[in-house]
Amino acid sequence: MSRGPRSSSPRRSWGDDDSTASILHVDMDAFFASVEVARRPHLRGRPVVVAGSERSVVLAATYEARAFGVRSAMPVGMAKRLCPQATYVAPDLPAYREVSRGVMELLAEVTTLVEPISIDEAFLDVSGARRRLGSSTAIGASIRESVHARFGITCSVGVASSKFVAKLASTHAKPDGLMLVPREATVPFLHTLPVGALWGVGEKTEQSLARWGILTVEQLAKTDPSVLRHILGTAVGDHLLDLSWGRDARPVEPVRQEQSIGAESTFDRDEYSTSVVESKMLALADRCAARLRHRELLARSVSVKVRTSDFRTLTRSRSLASPTDSRQEIYFAARQLYSAVDLRGLPVRLVGVRAEMLESRGRAAIQLTLDDAVGDVSAQQRQAEAVMDEVRKRFGDRAIGPGAAQDRWTTIKRDVELS
Repeated sequence: MSRGPRSSSPRRSWGDDDSTASILHVDMDAFFASVEVARRPHLRGRPVVVAGSERSVVLAATYEARAFGVRSAMPVGMAKRLCPQATYVAPDLPAYREVSRGVMELLAEVTTLVEPISIDEAFLDVSGARRRLGSSTAIGASIRESVHARFGITCSVGVASSKFVAKLASTHAKPDGLMLVPREATVPFLHTLPVGALWGVGEKTEQSLARWGILTVEQLAKTDPSVLRHILGTAVGDHLLDLSWGRDARPVEPVRQEQSIGAESTFDRDEYSTSVVESKMLALADRCAARLRHRELLARSVSVKVRTSDFRTLTRSRSLASPTDSRQEIYFAARQLYSAVDLRGLPVRLVGVRAEMLESRGRAAIQLTLDDAVGDVSAQQRQAEAVMDEVRKRFGDRAIGPGAAQDRWTTIKRDVELS
């Protein structure tokens, strides 16, 4: 979902020559909220917010709710103060994934060169589809019509000669629009934008540039490269300079390996108890490991995310001795990371666990640990977790939790085999 800064005085048209603009960025508008409105037509035109409990954050908001200042990742309590009249809907992630799959299948009907980059957006290279389906803008318009007809939601489409500019164009087209930036208009378009629009410019980078009087993409583009390298370092400085002149040669990559799998949870009340936090981390590690096994992936790194009661968010990560899909190994690493976090005496509001640096199980060599060599403990643990997968497959995700199988994997295995 696009959230990049827009021009202060945006132009809706940059020309109509799309002969060299074959990259499309398709972005669903307020995706989760739009799916909920499609399921509840009586909510159309009203402010709707998708969020969990009072202590969670906003996952999505319709544009009617955004008009009151409600934004994604905002605490629900703040959203309700800004827009108490909104309808607050609990998230239904399976429903969103189902619609996402349908949209991606629709895009695959246009071209095989589809690169999903999140649940609600994707890049397409339509250079090979134009003879069959028409111009790039015609294809973009057709996609918008088809998405609305099939799923009852809207999307915005950016059309450009590069992925970076196509994504910016879709942001400017929102909501429910299409923007073309022809190749020859790329630099003029970019130079209307604030520097924060560039990929890789976060809040701290933006502040560093502002101290040097660099507030816009045009100002950055005209800054001496040596100065940018001094401010940001060679790699980042050169990268941003390339983007400021529209230089982005990355192709659309149809097969995109997942880089991480994670889960997080907000406590009903701020939690001081280490044992309660670690128990939640075990459940989160279990969810990550089950998803790894389902996708036949292994993780080489684990990270934890901790948000304290003052909304300070801390992350820590570490590499593993060997790649894994084991809940227990992920949990042990996460617990060690958590123990090293300085909470400053504050209770925990949110905790998350993430498996990172993923690779295909078929390509990875799992090294034997000392436990494997002496007593085969890890092998037993993996077998227990595999049995848990089978139980959940038969009886649902809530049928069994990590604690229930901690030391009783043989009993579970026997019961499954007998059922």
